[in-house]
Amino acid sequence: MTSLLRVLHEIPAGLLTAKIDELQDLLGGPTLIHLQGRRDDTLFVSTLLHGNEDTGFSALQALLQKYETEGLPRNLTLFIGNVAAAKQHQRRLDGQPDYNRVWPGAPDDGTPEHQLMRDVMAEIKDRNLFASVDIHNNTGLNPHYACINRLEQPFYHLATLFSRIVVYFIRPQGVQSSALAALCPAVTLECGKAGSSGSVEHALDFLDACLHLSQFPEHALPQHDMDLFHTVAIVKIKESVQFGFGPGPGALRLDAAIDHMNFRELETGTRFGLVANDSLDCLSVRDELEQDVASRYFRAHQGELLTHRPMMPAMLTRDEQVIRQDCLCYIMERLAY
Repeated sequence: MTSLLRVLHEIPAGLLTAKIDELQDLLGGPTLIHLQGRRDDTLFVSTLLHGNEDTGFSALQALLQKYETEGLPRNLTLFIGNVAAAKQHQRRLDGQPDYNRVWPGAPDDGTPEHQLMRDVMAEIKDRNLFASVDIHNNTGLNPHYACINRLEQPFYHLATLFSRIVVYFIRPQGVQSSALAALCPAVTLECGKAGSSGSVEHALDFLDACLHLSQFPEHALPQHDMDLFHTVAIVKIKESVQFGFGPGPGALRLDAAIDHMNFRELETGTRFGLVANDSLDCLSVRDELEQDVASRYFRAHQGELLTHRPMMPAMLTRDEQVIRQDCLCYIMERLAY
């Protein structure tokens, strides 16, 4: 199988001023760029695994412009992912798998994208990795927060450089941060909506701090420095179900302001929307063991979809395409630290 990966050792002309919809023509496909810095350990940064999430790429452009003359403080390897989807300003194209579900650790369906991520891992595994950062946006009303896949002190210290809100998860599988966690402290940054005020600056400040950090502190992170949450279930709307927001036809009508519930600790009985036939059949709710737990978290009563226990959702969105391509939301619980 021919690899989709391009590997460069310098910044190609035009990259620092390019728009994301120009990258497919400029780079020709997913591209790894190794850049030399003063420290010989490497910061690995991936961006545009989802083609419509541009904060990470804009932050990297600003970072590279800052050090264009004086040189980078440490080695930096960049992975610019789904440039074909970025050309269309889409999360992913029809027929493509999600670029953040095909890293090692996911079931391998033999796609070119699975091979692509194996090729990336082969390229970076011997580069003395200091840390890994994967930068994303989301479509709902969410605060900036960091995600980790291991409950270890270096991961806590890395994550809280970005936000005191930290989310631990082991599902979905095949994400970049989980694959890289086997090699170095790894974090996913969630930078709010694409184009939101301050998102590029926040990501840039974090990356700059990572370039200058000599090592991770050996002491335990103080308890009051982190709000730690655990993703316990993923909520999806079944493919056959017609849904929408507010009044209208369909088996599921979600609350018109449902994305305002993100990162709120909801009480039992909070209404998510309306359902037909007092049934939860419209939803797929799976825990970390892939068990059906819909009735643990939701109930249908007199046509209303209600929470069945206290919970905190994240990633609720009104973007129907994102819901179809990914999920309705993640359910979290506060984790003692």
